[in-house]
Amino acid sequence: MALDHKSPSDVLTTIYWDNNSVKLIDQTRLPEKLETITCFTYLEVADSIKRLAIRGAPAIGVAAAMGLALCAINSSSSTKAKIIDELKSAYQILLETRPTAINLKWGLDRVFREAEKYETVEEIKKNTVACAIKMSQEDIAINKKLGNYGSDLINDGDVVMTHCNAGALATVSYGTALGVIRSVKKSGKKISVIATETRPVMQGSRLTAFELVHDEIDVSLIPDTAVGHLMANKMIDKVIVGADRILKTGHVYNKIGTYQVALLAKSHGIPFYVAAPLSTFDLNNETSDIVIEERSVEEVIKIGDKRIAPAGVRIFNPAFDLTPPELIAGIITENGVISPPYEKNVRILFNSL
Repeated sequence: MALDHKSPSDVLTTIYWDNNSVKLIDQTRLPEKLETITCFTYLEVADSIKRLAIRGAPAIGVAAAMGLALCAINSSSSTKAKIIDELKSAYQILLETRPTAINLKWGLDRVFREAEKYETVEEIKKNTVACAIKMSQEDIAINKKLGNYGSDLINDGDVVMTHCNAGALATVSYGTALGVIRSVKKSGKKISVIATETRPVMQGSRLTAFELVHDEIDVSLIPDTAVGHLMANKMIDKVIVGADRILKTGHVYNKIGTYQVALLAKSHGIPFYVAAPLSTFDLNNETSDIVIEERSVEEVIKIGDKRIAPAGVRIFNPAFDLTPPELIAGIITENGVISPPYEKNVRILFNSL
């Protein structure tokens, strides 16, 4: 069984299926080195997700799906019951790698449901792989549709701020927030991007700046602490970020620091947009149900191998924060832009699908 897919794109391709393995860009090596990891087992995929070799909600949704497909094709089980048990175990291990992004569970659920449809082991293997590859292909098409809707919100000459990385590296390819930027460029409008560094893991400086420079899109990098200064001096026209989970109420979970960027944008009258596929929506949970991932203290107390904080200091390192709907001008999806009031309009959108 050798179903392969490599994106026919001039943009970075973050992850793809290749001859019964999963290849992905090792984002821990960027921007110094553009290297690819090959995963042959679901445990290797799980490790890649956990240590941020691959990150970004849509990307880890597809990675988890491909991880489950690897579990299936590597199984030596002879019956449906046994291979389903193996998939359940792999599902749980992959699910526990990162708790906040909803796309992870979405990807796993979709492949697992596909596996349950078939009666023979060979059918399960074939169709779980096909399902994961299809998801990766769909991701690119979805991001391009989303990007086109978002492009209409950006004017010629705008300066657009983004936080963290919601680009090709956060998806299979093309990107969500940066997919909008790419679509704006394709439309012929001239814009420039301001990227925040995004402490502590520096996704803005290491990843967003890297891929925009790679694609020859005008980008400037600023410290996280300079956001208010630029806005106060009328240097920003729009803000676009991605999302790791969006509730039916319009509450958005995204990289830590997003909330304060949204607050500052609201204070200065700057439209703040969120770009995310429908797979990022969580229609079942409330804010009280969501676990905010706490990451290693090492991310805060060190830059590279150099310690920058004294021994004994307490560290808080939440990976995400919550931006309330009243700060958000619109949520850009592949089915159009959702405007306030979000609970009503999210319901209308999903009821129309």
